Amino acid sequence: MDALAFSTSVSGKIEDDVLLVSIDNPPVNALSAHVRQGLTEALDHAATLEAITGVVITGAGRIFIGGADITEFGKPPVEPSLPEIIERIENFAKPVVAAVNGAALGGGCEIALACHGRIAGEKAGFGLPEVKLGIVPGAGGTQRLPRLIGLPQAIDLIGSGRTVKPAEALELGLADDMAADPLDAALPLVRTMAGQPLRRTGMLPVPVAEQAAVDTATRKILSKARGQAAPAEAVRLITAAAHNNLETGLTDERATFLRLRDSEESAALRHVFFAERSAGKVEKLDGVTPRKIETVGIVGTGLMGAGIAVAALTTGYRVIGVEQTNEAAEQGRERIAGILEKSVQSKRLAPAMRDDCLARLTVTADTSELAAADLVIEAVFDDLDVKTGLFQKLDGIVRKDAILATNTSYLDPDLIAARTARPERVVGLHFFSPAHIMRLVEVVDCKATEPQVLAGALAFAKRLGKLPIVCGVTEGFIGNRIFSAYRREAEFMVEDGAAPEQVDAALEAYGFPMGIFAVNDMAGLEIAWARRKRQAASRDPDARYIETADRLCEAGRLGRKAGRGWYDYSSGERAVDPQVTALIEAARAAKNIVPRAFTDEEIVTRLLKAMADEGAALLAEGIAIRSSDIDLVMINGYGFPAHKGGPMFSASR
Repeated sequence: MDALAFSTSVSGKIEDDVLLVSIDNPPVNALSAHVRQGLTEALDHAATLEAITGVVITGAGRIFIGGADITEFGKPPVEPSLPEIIERIENFAKPVVAAVNGAALGGGCEIALACHGRIAGEKAGFGLPEVKLGIVPGAGGTQRLPRLIGLPQAIDLIGSGRTVKPAEALELGLADDMAADPLDAALPLVRTMAGQPLRRTGMLPVPVAEQAAVDTATRKILSKARGQAAPAEAVRLITAAAHNNLETGLTDERATFLRLRDSEESAALRHVFFAERSAGKVEKLDGVTPRKIETVGIVGTGLMGAGIAVAALTTGYRVIGVEQTNEAAEQGRERIAGILEKSVQSKRLAPAMRDDCLARLTVTADTSELAAADLVIEAVFDDLDVKTGLFQKLDGIVRKDAILATNTSYLDPDLIAARTARPERVVGLHFFSPAHIMRLVEVVDCKATEPQVLAGALAFAKRLGKLPIVCGVTEGFIGNRIFSAYRREAEFMVEDGAAPEQVDAALEAYGFPMGIFAVNDMAGLEIAWARRKRQAASRDPDARYIETADRLCEAGRLGRKAGRGWYDYSSGERAVDPQVTALIEAARAAKNIVPRAFTDEEIVTRLLKAMADEGAALLAEGIAIRSSDIDLVMINGYGFPAHKGGPMFSASR
């Protein structure tokens, strides 16, 4: 039979006695109004034709249904609503089976839950990630999922927002079967279900679960919530499903969804969602073909270099690591292999993949091996002479079309590039440690960087699964420059009367995983100290300067690894140190500062303003492309709570 058009994005065809319904709403098959209308028309069509015994719903392309259309949030509702569609599917008189060919997320997963059967394809994924947008599922997810897989498992999936692959979905009972071609497998399933009592998910009782298991799952989710409302509300709704009937649960869920949708938390997380989709977009790169990268050279295989190597290996690149001696090269290889082995032990990596990664790894003391590299990243000591000397040496080794990338944190990459034979092929790739885990990469567009080189660096970072943020050249780039302003303001308040532990507590209550002084101790105080010493000669003598951090370093208090920093770690735990208190009081007395009290609100307000002001300067100077890029840097590199949207978003509210 010819294809049927139910809407601009929903089509169908009849295979013998089954109506196959396909959703084609690129790029993610979102449940936009025209999709919902098309599904309604398809169900109407199936209901009116007696010859049709059942319906199969699938997605066109690589995605089943990517979720609700969040661009509709805040707009007048358009009928039919998603809950209405889902109720119609669940209560449909004929069997409806989901052939889940790809990601079934959010509303897409809720559609699948409402179907009477679910076949997972090899590329399928099931998830209800609404908490990541500051909301809860709003079309039955919190009520149907626990009925299908149980309370502890539903709390885990919805509370974390994670996506499960086909094998786990089958094990949980979320999928009925797996198939290479889910559409082919769905057809006979529909036919066997025709005329039989249908398993309607919403009518199932919630399986009895041990309270200890429910409590453990709840604690796990709430411990990571850090003040966010959505995870706690999700847990509440899921656990209530065991006691409420479906109608009561759906009413509560919908009211909670609408309330959270209009909250500041959800607005912030939606801002982050759209910011990530804009990140890495550079107008001058429109139509530019990136340099092709297949082999990556990494000079320096310490903690940073090894992390970069693992990130490259696990995404399919061949890696050539280079060290100064054969002994150092062997140690570097062992370091990389050790990270891969830990990934296997934690089940993030299959043993076969580890072996494949090691087969694509070479670590050597022979720099000439880098002649085969398409991209060379230096991860050596952050010293200008060391880095420029290395790049000058590489000029005579690597191919003319190879990209050279510096991983410097504070040095000027334009100076490094200017001392090479081909400055146009130099770009900055500032990874954050540990590089195989941290998402953020600042891609530094140097003064002479060619568009193809910048595009190649961006494509490389994206293939690694990183979040690349393009920025211009300035000391510290976006992140460290804002962090310096943030730290400086915190030190001002401490000298004026606040205690380091009060500042940290206020930040942690706001949502940061760690306060600024605890972070400094964890990172080590010596790096910032070295930077301050480099800047001493050019520092404005009239500008306020806090010596306390210098005194700590001079006393050997270099942070957690030294056992002492802003805090004392001799007991294994972070503790307030009277010696630091005395040092701060002495610094105040030397400047005749009379300490005053600070409220937690004032502390947070001043620190957020310091970040936002520095961000505004970066935008004015053209270092950052967009304010949302700054928010992403601070969220993904410096622990700014995502549910607050970032310093620039906060300043705009």
